[in-house]
Amino acid sequence: MTEIKQITVVGSGVMGSQIAMVSALAGFDVYLQDINEESLKVAEDSLHGHINKRISKGKISLLEAEKAFARLKFVTSLEKAVAETDFVIEAIVEKLDVKRQLFAEIDRLAPSHAIIATNSSTIVSSKLADATNRPEKICNLHFFNPVLVMELVEVVKGPQTSDETADTAVELVKQINKTPILLKKEISGFVANRILGALIDEAIYLLENDIATVEEIDLACTKALNHPIGPFALLDLTGIDVNYYIRQVLYEETGDENQKPQKVITEKYLNGEYGRKTGKGFYSYNS
Repeated sequence: MTEIKQITVVGSGVMGSQIAMVSALAGFDVYLQDINEESLKVAEDSLHGHINKRISKGKISLLEAEKAFARLKFVTSLEKAVAETDFVIEAIVEKLDVKRQLFAEIDRLAPSHAIIATNSSTIVSSKLADATNRPEKICNLHFFNPVLVMELVEVVKGPQTSDETADTAVELVKQINKTPILLKKEISGFVANRILGALIDEAIYLLENDIATVEEIDLACTKALNHPIGPFALLDLTGIDVNYYIRQVLYEETGDENQKPQKVITEKYLNGEYGRKTGKGFYSYNS
């Protein structure tokens, strides 16, 4: 297996920044790269907030936090971020053409031994691999939000992914103190989100047919099914815009009209009501 010493995360949103943080906390040298300087500043401030809360709760020590931040570098230069990297994790917008362009650029700049993984749960690695000259080193490495809390990571082999790449990815997940599962075949949505997707589809059906309210449906899931969070609160947390993009990808992939973003999701997307990140989604949030 490839020995991993340095990790690069591309994309400093909620997912990317927290992937970078858990990697740094585990002792790896990490670059968090984003083309937007302001986004990097927001990510750094957010991470300090999250880590300070964990310190106050006694989950980590101040020294551990300081060492992790010392290992974590925030940069706008992709070339600098991947120049000596061993493992790249892409966590940018869910748009295939943008990801393919990025993978081609990473492939050009990164060392030949480096593995390039996508955090996407809808765009499988076989759709990105041929944008590079290292298809056997391309895979999906799917984390769950919030990454600092959620334990599971799905490692997915595409038809081009080598056993060595998959084994290295699984081992890396363990080294950053997460729990891996290995999918030996590609399938859109993977395991957890396929199950979750069925739940969200049913929740939206109940809402759009005036059977119950957002609050009542979420209560049914938290109080009867013992879920930690209801489906609408979860959509607000992960981003209604993300759900919209995922449904669009599924529709384009399958041609199935049932895979299109539902009416309520489309309305909120067009209104810019993405959830917590915009202050309003299915619920309203104080800034």
